Amino acid sequence: MRLLMAVLLAVAGHTLAAQSDKEWLAGLDRYWAAIDSAYRDTLHSPLPKEDREGFTALPRFVADRSFLVTARFEPRTGEVFGMKTSTEREPKYQSVGLLHFTLDGTEQQLTVYRNIDLSRLDDYRNYLFVPFTDLTNGETTYGGGRYLDLEGPLGDAVELDFNRAYNPYCAYGGRYSCPIPPPENHLEVAVRAGVLRHHD
Repeated sequence: MRLLMAVLLAVAGHTLAAQSDKEWLAGLDRYWAAIDSAYRDTLHSPLPKEDREGFTALPRFVADRSFLVTARFEPRTGEVFGMKTSTEREPKYQSVGLLHFTLDGTEQQLTVYRNIDLSRLDDYRNYLFVPFTDLTNGETTYGGGRYLDLEGPLGDAVELDFNRAYNPYCAYGGRYSCPIPPPENHLEVAVRAGVLRHHD
């Protein structure tokens, strides 16, 4: 999973809302191309061997700019806690603030977290984590929710592009330990953007 985070941060976009559609789509293509390349890597791919054979790209929604939003960031440092995962492991996280935004005409918010152990590493010092669930889970997207990554420090306005939402490794099988999005990060809207469920 750490390899994927490094890939995501390396291709993170900046000032997405100010970009033209062409520039935004090109950046999105680079983002997914890097992820698809990582998933083809036999040493690090979360895909089972049978799924890697003939793999070209992860299935995803058609890019939709309405799922690129500007959020208001409200700094709010929380207590360190053990985030539940798909196993007994509970890695230590801390909330750093709230993102307030409008999606599908309704007011929403998401909590932003930092991983305590990762934040001690130079390469991940500014890595921030936004796990979320929405009304597509279990239907068109993975039932356990999806993730977005951000790079801090965050300013007053933060661009969230749900077209970059990706699955935890657990969505592809295997014995992974994946953070489960906390209840407060459930969105009461259908986020039809980003990666789709792997297969039935």
